[in-house]
Order: sequence, then structure tokens, then C-alpha cells
Amino acid sequence: MRICRFGDDRLGVVIGDKIHDVTDIQTEVRAKTPYTAICDAVIAALPQIKDRLMEAAKKAPGLDVASVKLLSPVARVPKIVAAPTNYQDHIIEMEAARQAGGSKHTAKIGTDGLFLKAPTSLVGPSEGVPVRFPERRTDHELELVVVIGKQCTNVTQADALNYVAGYSLGLDMTIRGPEDRSFRKSPDGYAVLGPWMVTADEVPDPTDVPLELKVNGETRQKTNTAYLIYNVVRLIEFATSFYTLYPGDVIYTGTCSGVGPVKPGDVITLESPLIGRMDVPVRAHQA
Repeated sequence: MRICRFGDDRLGVVIGDKIHDVTDIQTEVRAKTPYTAICDAVIAALPQIKDRLMEAAKKAPGLDVASVKLLSPVARVPKIVAAPTNYQDHIIEMEAARQAGGSKHTAKIGTDGLFLKAPTSLVGPSEGVPVRFPERRTDHELELVVVIGKQCTNVTQADALNYVAGYSLGLDMTIRGPEDRSFRKSPDGYAVLGPWMVTADEVPDPTDVPLELKVNGETRQKTNTAYLIYNVVRLIEFATSFYTLYPGDVIYTGTCSGVGPVKPGDVITLESPLIGRMDVPVRAHQA
């Protein structure tokens, strides 16, 4: 199943090239969720409402995907966890910059650990990337994103996939410079997620997900999650050794080589045959 948010916070099920509005179920679920809950209510309830969503979708008229504004499929993200230097080709690509900048990082994920991006950086593809500092280099980073479905901590690799709700495509936008990694990656709009969430049952092997990124139609990044240093289950194990993860938490799994700068007016296209495609406009930040 492909679940999206669109328009003015409406919930949809994507079937083919049509979105079927099932917002009434979202409204019901949110009304029953305590305000103090640490989760995205719809993601948390997904095991109980999945069949209802599909039944409702089959009865609802379809809207063309191209006719709506797609938001992040996760409405309320407790945490954005991200993996640095998780593809060997990207480590090699960035070595000169690390040396020149005197980075304190080792480029070894097990040593450097994971990092967090601000929840307010999360947007959907239609909202685009607002370049905060046009005088500085802002790079695109293509990533597979894991959406957590159940609360968990100290998870083993053998059990990790039982806590996954689904997968999305992600952009970890990055301002290059000397500041702390999380600081440079957390401006508004610097964590793009979409075009929807594909439920875990439709991606039976997250170690074999092709990924591609283009800027203005030109391919810049192309890889497969088979090349991850820490794969999805190892990332979940690693993350939960430090944190409790909650429904709606997302894990950006890292980027491959080919990262490069973008500027206002560019369009970034992300695509995977297992997930879908999204076009993300780049624009100037407005105060």
C-alpha cells in the first residue's frame, strides 16, 4: 500500500496514478490519540486500520497524482535520525573536503555514530527546498528512508524489520561549512520526504532498493541499498541502542557518491522503481 498526505493535510491511498481520499479515517484516529502521545497517530494505528484504508480507497473517487500537492507522508515526526558516511564511494568522494576542513569525524559510522535533524526540517516534495544561504554551497543527498511503525528500543538485527512501517525517498539537504553537522542540516525544508510511504510488505528486501537522483534531468546519483555499510537492520539496531524509537520516527540511511550543489530554480528528481518518483523544486528562502 502507498499512503500519502496531500493538499491541506488530507490522507490518501495511492493506486496507480490516482490518489483516493481517506481523510475521514485519519480524523477519527487522531481524535482518539492522546495529545501527549509521542508518535504520528496514523503510522501508530496502521496495523489496525490498513484494511479499512484500502476498503475506503476503493470507494473514493480518484484524483490524479499530478494534480495535488504532496506533503510529507509523516505528519508528526518525533525524531529524524540520519546516518553519515554510510556508502564507501561517498566516503572517498568527501575525503579531501574532510581533510581540508579539519573535520573531527572519522568517516566510520560505528565511531562517529548517527545524528539528528530538527523535526521542523521535514517537508514534502511540493513544499520544496528553500536555500537558506545562497552564497554558500548547499548539496543534495539522495537516501532511502525507513519509517518506524512501533515503539522499540534495544532491537536486534534479527527482529528489526518487525518495527518498520514502510519506506520513502528522502533528501538530506546539507549546507557545507564548519558548523556542527546537525546544525547545517536542519534548516526548514532540509529534510524532504516522499512522495508517499510504501508499506513494508511491498519492500520485502530493503537491501536491494535501486535509487536515482537527477537535477534538471541530469543524473547525479545512482546506487542501490546493497552498498550500504550499515544496512537497514543494522541501522535500527544501532539507533535503538541509544534511543527509543516511536511510530513516525524516520531514519535517513545515508547517501552515495555524486552529491552536488543546487540553486534556486533547480528541480531535483528522486526515483526508485520500488517506491515511486518525486520532483522537488529548489527556491530561495523567504523570511
